Parts: sequence; C-alpha cells; structure tokens
Amino acid sequence: MDPARTKIIACATVIEEMLPLLPPQMQIQTLDFGLHLRPNGLRASLQNAINASSDTVDTILLGYGLCSLAVLGLYSATSTLVVPRVDDCIAIFLGSRAAYRQQASSEPGTYYLTKGWIEVGDSPFAEYDRLVECYGSERADRMIRLTLKNYSRLAFINTGQYDIERYRAYARQASERLGLRYEEIQGSNELVKKMIYGPWDDEFVVAPPGREIRYQDFASTPSTTNPDDDFRLKGNPT
Repeated sequence: MDPARTKIIACATVIEEMLPLLPPQMQIQTLDFGLHLRPNGLRASLQNAINASSDTVDTILLGYGLCSLAVLGLYSATSTLVVPRVDDCIAIFLGSRAAYRQQASSEPGTYYLTKGWIEVGDSPFAEYDRLVECYGSERADRMIRLTLKNYSRLAFINTGQYDIERYRAYARQASERLGLRYEEIQGSNELVKKMIYGPWDDEFVVAPPGREIRYQDFASTPSTTNPDDDFRLKGNPT
C-alpha cells in the first residue's frame, strides 16, 4: 500500500484516534458525526466521498463499522475499500471486535464515552443540557432518566492518544449527574494501526474494485464462508 495513493474517509470521532498514527502523505476526509442519525444520508455521503476520490487513490480506508448498515452497498469502480469488521466504532476504540463483545457480555447496560464523542457533543450529558434549555431541569431529569433506564454504567474508553484529564473529568461528572456508575476502560489503537498499515486480516472487510460491501462480510469471516456467496460486482444480479 502506497500512503500517497491511500485515502482515509472517517467519522469525526474515529479520526481523533487515527491522526497521531497517520503517514504525512495520506489523504484525509472527515465526515460529520451527525450523519449517524440518518444512515441513508451517511451512506450517500460516504458513496459521494468515495466517488470523488477514486480517480486519485488506489485504496480507501473507511473509519467506520457497520454503523446501522450505512456501509452496505458502498463500492468503488477503481479503488479497494477497507473497513473494520465491527458493528460500530466502540470496537475500534477497544482494539477489536472480541474486546467489545467481552465488554457487552459482562456489562450490557453500558454507555461509552471517548474524547471524540465528547468533542462532538454526543453524550447523554450534552443532551441533558440541551433538554434543560428547552424544557427546564425537572422535565429534563425525567426525560434523561427514561432514556437511560436500561443503563447502569458509564465507561470512559482511554485510548492513550491524548491528554486525558479533562475528558476523564467530563466523564466522571456526567456519570454522577446522570446516576450511572463510572468506570474507565483501557482502550487500544491496535485495530486503527492495522487499518492504516496492515495486515488486513479477518478483522477487516476488503472489497476490491467493483465489489460492493455486503452484510455477509460482517456476519461471518472468510474462513467460514463460501467466497462466491459474499462476492457481487456492482450492477450484477445477486
């Protein structure tokens, strides 16, 4: 992989973890985090970014997971697409799909925070402040408690990529204000490093030019799937 012929298209939260590791020649495009609220809009924005990049790069790294199915159907006629084989970016911050599954199994009622989510204002704490402005504190309390009724823990993922103290303080304050148990989890940049430098093993979906990214790519691994079942050229019938 030639860094000068490689581009990263990433969510605003994920790019925070990638920037310290990127070669200077690699191109970067960051998409707004708010697009996650509209998966179809996120898919369209990703496809437009891919289309605009394909003539200038050989490889496009997508800093996303499955993300509410938003990456399904993405393709490039001329570039290879690489995306982590994860459901969402929590697994990216934890370093692997297996690490996320372990957390989800042991503590299913967890709300996760990272520097990126705090910076873009995507947290129940930020939402609470917005609700207070609109409805007052008493009604905001009821609304946020209802939203978080299935959560018992707020976990701050420390990936070690930045000055942590102010983000740690924010997460602690949020947990106390929202009545959630605070815990700090050690994150990992291993998946991010592998995405940038390889190897692209079973932890990644690799779609060569002309191939769409499909749900089967995330539902199973290449070692347990017939390649013909997961391979479809854009425009060909299934």
